[in-house]
Amino acid sequence: MAKGTAKSAGKARKEAGAEALVSASPRLPAGRHGLPREFIVQNQRERIITALVDTVAERGYNATTVAHVTKAASVSRRTFYEHFADKEACFLAAYEMVADHIRASMRAAAESFGDWPQQVRAALGTMLRFLAAEPELARLTMIEPVAAGGEIAARHRASMQGFVEILKAGRPEHAGERPLPEATEETLVGGIVSLIVREISADRSAELEGLLPDLVELILAPYLGVEEAERLRSDAATPAAD
Repeated sequence: MAKGTAKSAGKARKEAGAEALVSASPRLPAGRHGLPREFIVQNQRERIITALVDTVAERGYNATTVAHVTKAASVSRRTFYEHFADKEACFLAAYEMVADHIRASMRAAAESFGDWPQQVRAALGTMLRFLAAEPELARLTMIEPVAAGGEIAARHRASMQGFVEILKAGRPEHAGERPLPEATEETLVGGIVSLIVREISADRSAELEGLLPDLVELILAPYLGVEEAERLRSDAATPAAD
């Protein structure tokens, strides 16, 4: 693919993903528009969040400044600080918006199945599919929080607890003589995140769905045993119909 075409395609994906998840509103016209203040405030906030998403995708969190965001959003610094205390607060607003979408999608996918192994497969497949389709948002949610550190990294760790709870629901499935170690779920989620981050960092986000069979086997083996996990791994190689 030509370099220019690849850049155009990447830009289109970024814009589509940001618009879909942060509900970006069109730029307000200059001058006296006569719109209610509530609408103006919400419009400005959404534009700032969208600008943050785009700028972090381009520069990374640590290299992004408030000036970069306000320029991209076409708002003043005063307007930015009317909505957010600082860059971290703006990033957290964007992160939570995307993370909430992912969690809700995973939960809905899992609830469409009655048995726990298929719930795990459906939830994991939904997350991988989203991250593969939105590489810039994948970086925003999986890589940038670790680089940012502090409260952002802490919020990211807390967000990962959602998948930990899904896995803990499988403890009654465990048929082994010895109980599972207390840290089993945290260890498994840590492994999943590590593999996903590796693919994103290598610019292989589009291939993330290919991890599903291996991850299904990795997750289910401690609960169901190696043979059953291998069988379900084969099922995971064929995506379920939506």
